[in-house]
Amino acid sequence: MSHVHPGRAARIAALKAAAKERILILDGAWGVMIQKRKLDEADYRGDRFKNHPVDMKGNNDILCLTRPDIIAELHEAYYAAGADISETNTFSATTIAQADYEAGEAVYDINFHGAQIAREVADRWTAKEPDKPRFVAGSVGPLNRMLSMSSDVNDPGARTVTFDQVYDAYRQQMIALHDGGVDLFLIETITDTLNCKAAIKAILDLEDEGYEPLPIWISGTITDRSGRTLSGQTVEAFWNSVRHAKPFAIGLNCALGADLMRPHIAELARIADTLVSAYPNAGLPNAMGEYDESPDQTGHQLHEWAKSGLVNILGGCCGTTPDHIRHVADEVRGMTPRQPPERATALRLAGLEPFELA
Repeated sequence: MSHVHPGRAARIAALKAAAKERILILDGAWGVMIQKRKLDEADYRGDRFKNHPVDMKGNNDILCLTRPDIIAELHEAYYAAGADISETNTFSATTIAQADYEAGEAVYDINFHGAQIAREVADRWTAKEPDKPRFVAGSVGPLNRMLSMSSDVNDPGARTVTFDQVYDAYRQQMIALHDGGVDLFLIETITDTLNCKAAIKAILDLEDEGYEPLPIWISGTITDRSGRTLSGQTVEAFWNSVRHAKPFAIGLNCALGADLMRPHIAELARIADTLVSAYPNAGLPNAMGEYDESPDQTGHQLHEWAKSGLVNILGGCCGTTPDHIRHVADEVRGMTPRQPPERATALRLAGLEPFELA
């Protein structure tokens, strides 16, 4: 099977050209939109998993196989709202994450079909609006197991997973997304930098094996007001840890709303010599775990980020809907994207903090 998709090189060139001209818009949340469908166990199981031994409800990625119509409708809604890029519905589609549902054997199919569904909808929109081509990002989410942190408070060296196992899980996901036709990889909601490095290595190794190179987009998560990722790094330390991948874009998503995320995005905008992305939650969750920030509020805050020259790509994470994305797209239309800085060459390293030797 050829690892070069017809038209993909031209799409990647169009993506890079569009990023120079305007602020690109990513889609919003998937979980909240799927919840609104009030699906039952039978929807999740479909025919393929009719006799599956464990409950499937809540395994949103499996809907790529059992309710592809719903997944296509969500891509449709986000592209219609003004998104340039929509993510595949594959956030937890690795053998490690799917083990919770005993659905590891379905992982290739979830990713492959998830990519195909998104590709079909994107291509339809590009044909309809050739001056605003639509792109597909292969969503590679975090794992429920971490390489940087112990699973046992009494044993700092304890791990439930090895680097090779994480690498293999991500590699399988990447191959299926690539085969299915995504335009770029989005390693997102990163809580553990070492897990992220396993994902980066999987992508770079595929390129060495002759797979068509795809842009890499890396999005970390600052978990709380400490300004650090879950594995303890500051924003600059995180960037120093992953910049060897020469990513198309680096950014932050999830955990925080726009107001609390802003200083961290400003920091990234100052240091990263590539595009900067941000897709915050719709504020912080209320006591019921729901997000209250209105589309208008989200759009207004992200307008200010664009005006201040902080960003190249904007979208939404938890709690954001097509209406939020429409407001963001309307608010930043015609605004100048951030110009990545030229930085002097220096030795830049990272532990939990950054280290620079000029």
